[in-house]
Amino acid sequence: MTQSEKLVEELRDLDKKHFFHPTSPIQQQQDQGPAFVFTEGKGIYLHDITGKKVIDGMSSLWNVNIGHGREELGKAAMEQMNKLAFSSSFATFSNEPAIRLAAKLAQISPGDLSATFFTSGGSEANDTAYKLARHYWLLKGQPERKKIISRTKSYHGVSMGATSATGLKAFRDFTTSLAPDFLYVDHFSTESLRSLIEAEGPETIAAFIAEPVQGAGGVHVAPEHYFSEVRQICDDYGILFITDEVITGFGRTGKYFGMEHYGVAPDMMCFAKGVTSGYAQLGGVMISNKLHQEFIDLSVGTLLHGYTYSGHPMACAVALKNLEIIEQENFIENAEQRGQELKEGLEWIQNERNIIGKVKGLGLMCGIEIVKDTQTNEGFEAPLSPSIVAEAAKQGLICRSVVLDGQDIVVFSPPLSITKEEITDLIRMLNEAIRIVETAAFQKLLPNT
Repeated sequence: MTQSEKLVEELRDLDKKHFFHPTSPIQQQQDQGPAFVFTEGKGIYLHDITGKKVIDGMSSLWNVNIGHGREELGKAAMEQMNKLAFSSSFATFSNEPAIRLAAKLAQISPGDLSATFFTSGGSEANDTAYKLARHYWLLKGQPERKKIISRTKSYHGVSMGATSATGLKAFRDFTTSLAPDFLYVDHFSTESLRSLIEAEGPETIAAFIAEPVQGAGGVHVAPEHYFSEVRQICDDYGILFITDEVITGFGRTGKYFGMEHYGVAPDMMCFAKGVTSGYAQLGGVMISNKLHQEFIDLSVGTLLHGYTYSGHPMACAVALKNLEIIEQENFIENAEQRGQELKEGLEWIQNERNIIGKVKGLGLMCGIEIVKDTQTNEGFEAPLSPSIVAEAAKQGLICRSVVLDGQDIVVFSPPLSITKEEITDLIRMLNEAIRIVETAAFQKLLPNT
């Protein structure tokens, strides 16, 4: 056994013994070890410890927007850490990167979002939004307004509040005790939202939260007028409208923020992931100028909510450099153009293969539905998307399957830096993976002879 092979075996053994993986099949890890042990990333590509090179068709977790291996972000982190690696933001202490980033976010965000509460990631951002919404109504003298409405097929994170808001039931079934006062409505029906508000009583509803495009739930793009109707319903009943832009923010959909496609401004906005392109842990909640002013006018004493790393100087410095690169290298425009090419490529596969139902997406955030019969949209008895993802990895492409809530979808969100030629490579690998899985699936359906 070579030294390289010994290293691979050592790391796989240590992984199985000591690394308790998030959102992973425990038994698969114990039986097979880690699927990849990545050692290097450049652009849209990742390299693992065996030397295999793959296209990161998911931007890892929808978040490496500017691509892997950008030395500018490492330099920004090093320079800030050499000056001030960390300082607390409690008790009104502050630092320049956090101040500059908050001001930048106010400049680029939709509507009159003007003030930011920083967190370490998306789950914390979502929990913060629910707490701030409920605290707001306490300050307004309406403590009964505490219910949070979210949508089916939604994903808002895995901390206790975020899990409770997530519309994908399997995530809620993972635990035995959810946070109270979370309600769910059909993900595309504004009528169900209005009906639920009326049934519960508008005076009991604190906020409604929605992703501009549902990501982990299967890349569901809302109907054209859905969010304008949601905004009107929230205004009609005096309910706060929160958007979860953790995945859709910072260019992913071909605009800075996903909600810009709909011309609608929220009262609060959660963000994370693409704000640093994953080079540092950072998230946050933005609130409108109106809400901020009301917090200023009504608050007494200390705001008793905060995280150790809220406003982390190094993470904020990395975010500022990341946003500079997104703008200077026109990655938002590239996401729009390459996203159209990706969708066209998926539609080409749809015509080539026999198991592709709907092709959907917005910018560099796309999905394809897998069906047994494209005329009736009847699905396979067991989902095929996991097999397609596994075969795609063999071909050199990382993508993701969505099978929760009876779905069978393959989703993609490559880095915003992807080129036309790289889109072509992605489509070629995916088509071959689907061809192999499709052939095997229909052979199984043939009667025995």
